[in-house]
Amino acid sequence: MITKPTLIRITTLAVTLTILIWGTIALAAPKIVILATTTSTQDSGLLDILVPLFEKEHNLQVKTISVGSGQAMKMGEKGEADVLLVHSPDAEKKFMNEGFGTSHRLVMHNDYIIVGPSADPSKTKGSNASEALKRIAQSGAVFVSRGDNSGTHAKEKGLWKGSGLNPDGQKWYQQTGLGMGQTLNVAAEKKGYTLTDRATYLSLKKGLGLEILVEGDGKLLNIYHVIELNTAKWPKVNAQGGKAFADFMVAKNAQDIIRRFGIEKFGTPLFFPDAGKKPESLGK
Repeated sequence: MITKPTLIRITTLAVTLTILIWGTIALAAPKIVILATTTSTQDSGLLDILVPLFEKEHNLQVKTISVGSGQAMKMGEKGEADVLLVHSPDAEKKFMNEGFGTSHRLVMHNDYIIVGPSADPSKTKGSNASEALKRIAQSGAVFVSRGDNSGTHAKEKGLWKGSGLNPDGQKWYQQTGLGMGQTLNVAAEKKGYTLTDRATYLSLKKGLGLEILVEGDGKLLNIYHVIELNTAKWPKVNAQGGKAFADFMVAKNAQDIIRRFGIEKFGTPLFFPDAGKKPESLGK
C-alpha cells in the first residue's frame, strides 16, 4: 500500500521530471531570427543557400520577410525584425543617424541594369542610364516601375531626377507596387522597359523575353549592407540572433558562397562579396 507521503514524493518527482524534459526541449528548439530583406536576395535564390547553412551552424531558425528595402527599414523602425539585409544607401544612412541601428556592415554588391524588349523602340541600347531614360520618355514607350519604396525604386527615382525628368502621372509610366520578380513579369507582358538588379533578372531571364539594354554605368551600382537593430529602442529584439546572422554574412564562408553564386548556372557571379571594404572603393 502506497502511503500518502510516498504518493506526494512520487507526484513531485513526476512533475520535476516533466519540467526538466520540457525545459530541455525548449532549450534544444531553435530560436527564431526575423530577417527583413529585399526581394532581390530572395528572388535570386541566394538566401535559399545561405539561410539553411546559417540555421545549421547556429541552431537558429530564420523567418525571412522579403519586401522592399524601404519596407524592411520600416519594420526595423518598429522593432518588427531582428536584422536587416538591404540595398538603399541613402535610406540606410538616415536609419542609422536616427539611432535605429547599431551596426551597418557592407556585405556585397552587384549592379542595376535597364532591360526591355528586343525591338527596343526607344533606341536605348548602348546608351548610359540618363540618356536611356530620356529616350524612353520622349518615345512614350512603357516603363514599368516597382513603385514600392524599395531600394530599386529609390535608385530609379534618383536616376529620373538626375536626368531632369519627372515621369509621375505620365500614361507610359506604370507602377506595380510589387517586388522585382513580379515587376519584371509585368514589363515582359507589356513589352516595356524597367530597372532591375542583375541577379533577379538573370535568375528569371529564361521566361521573360527581355534583353539587357543598358549596363556598365557607374550610376547603376547596387550595394547591400547588413544592419543590426538597436535594443535600447526595442529591448525585445533578438539581438543575439541578429548579430549572429550579421556576423555570418560577412564571414569567410558566406563571402565565398556569395563569390561563387551564379557562376555554374549563368557563367558569371550574381553578387560580389565586399566584407571589410569601403563603399567608395566599389565599381572601380
